[in-house]
Amino acid sequence: MTAGWMNELIWIGRIAAATLCGVCIGYERENNLKTAGIRTHSIVALTSCLMMLVSKYGFMDVLGNHVNLDPSRIAAGIVTAIGFLGAGVIFTRKLTVSGLTTSAGLWATVGIGVAMGSGMYLIAVFSTVLVLGLQFLFHRSGRLVRNASVEKLILHIRQGADVRAILSECVDLSGVRVQSFSAVKLADGILEVKLILMLPEVYEMERVLAVLDKADEILSVEVTAEG
Repeated sequence: MTAGWMNELIWIGRIAAATLCGVCIGYERENNLKTAGIRTHSIVALTSCLMMLVSKYGFMDVLGNHVNLDPSRIAAGIVTAIGFLGAGVIFTRKLTVSGLTTSAGLWATVGIGVAMGSGMYLIAVFSTVLVLGLQFLFHRSGRLVRNASVEKLILHIRQGADVRAILSECVDLSGVRVQSFSAVKLADGILEVKLILMLPEVYEMERVLAVLDKADEILSVEVTAEG
C-alpha cells in the first residue's frame, strides 16, 4: 500500500474519531432535551475535522518554490463560521436566556474537530472528556450553584386588600424575591397587580401559586410569558 493511501486512511480515522467525540457531546445535550443534539454536534465535529485536513493537506499538489500557503487559514475561518450556528440555538424567554451552554458546546466541538484533524489526538480526546465532565457536573439538576429563573404573574385582587401582606408571604418563601411590582385599578374596582418574581433554580412555581391561592382577596392568578 502506497504512502498516499496510508495517509488517506489516517485522515479517515481522524474524521471518525472527531465524529465520535461530537456524538458523545451531542448525546449529553440531546439527553437533556436541548435543541442541538447528536446529529448537530457530530456533523460539526466531522466537518471541522474535514476542513482542517483540507487546510493542512488539500493543497500539497500545488505547493512549490513559487507557491506558499498558510495551513491555518481554513481553521481560522471555521471559528468565525460557527458563530451563526451557535447563535441559532440561543433563545430569550420570559426575561431569561437559554441555549448558551449548547452554543458554547458547539464552539468547543469545533475546537475538538480541528484538533483531531491536526493530529492532536490526546488533546482532542481530553477536551471531549473535559466538556462532558463540565456538562454533567454543573448541570442544573445537580450543580451546587443555582441560577435564578424569572416568572411574571398577573394578580386580580379585591379592592382594599392588603397587597403588602400578600406579597410578604411570597417573599418569605426560600430564595424567592420580588424583582418588580406594579398595580393598576381597573374600572370595576378590582386591582390588577403585575409581579416579576425571581426564583432559585429547581424551584417549583406551584409552591408560590399555593401560597397565593390561600389569600381569599385574590380573585385570579395568571402566569404569563410576556417580557
